[in-house]
Amino acid sequence: MNLAENKTLKVYKRFHVSVGTVFNYFIVTVFVIVCVYPFLNVIAYSLSGNRPILSGEISIFPKELQLKSYQEILGKNSIWTSMGITVFVTAAGTALGLILTIGAAYALSKKRLKGRGIITGFILFTMYFSGGIIPTFLVVKDLHLVDSVWSLILPSAMNVFNFIVMRTFFTQLPESLEEAAVLDGCNDLSCLFKIVLPLSLPIIATIGLFYAVSYWNEYFSALMYIQSPEKFTLQLRLRQLLFTEELNQLNNITEAMGSQVMAESLKMASIVVATLPIVAVYPWLQKYFVKGVMLGSVKG
Repeated sequence: MNLAENKTLKVYKRFHVSVGTVFNYFIVTVFVIVCVYPFLNVIAYSLSGNRPILSGEISIFPKELQLKSYQEILGKNSIWTSMGITVFVTAAGTALGLILTIGAAYALSKKRLKGRGIITGFILFTMYFSGGIIPTFLVVKDLHLVDSVWSLILPSAMNVFNFIVMRTFFTQLPESLEEAAVLDGCNDLSCLFKIVLPLSLPIIATIGLFYAVSYWNEYFSALMYIQSPEKFTLQLRLRQLLFTEELNQLNNITEAMGSQVMAESLKMASIVVATLPIVAVYPWLQKYFVKGVMLGSVKG
């Protein structure tokens, strides 16, 4: 290969890489726009005045800026009570889910555990076949958990998919680490807390985020099991605010005051209030999230 052909090949490779890079950036940009645009549109609606909303002028920037929707939502004590309940359910559910998932995954990742294949099979069976809504409700009722916040935590305390990811991660840890710890006098619990868990922070943060998002967004269970208004979660309270007589009363009050808040603006503000807390948590866990997903992925 002469010098001219070598230069041509280098130029071709550089051009080829550049085209691939441009294509990747284009796909990522389109994906980001598709994900971010609806959220920006919701924020713009929640901050805009009545006239631009009625005329359909809102895109991603608010017009006739106002904060009345947020004042009406956040000014109600019931919203803060419901948010406190949702925070408790999320924190307690995430903690319990991590404890059960770590314990089950660590035990079933050990080849010396007799019957681990059968136990794992029973767990995996529930991932594809469940009892259904009515049997689950009857179980919750017989346990006297109806109208209790624990009915939102215990029935979904451990997710099978999270268990699989965690178990896969534990099986990939070098056995020599635990063998050395056993020689130093550690038992299984000591190995778990002193060796395994410190090495598992990325996967723990990832699974914890999965549980937190699931509990924070939980709506259907609250709709089935919670009856007392003072125990409503944030999502259930916002539903009551937007789709029941409470919204009509709120509109009548604000209209009498000469500062009517559009129902559409209230809906969008409620979405922001329900979404923003969990979105604000994600950047702090992002580095663990990406690494944890890769470490806990199933490898062929």
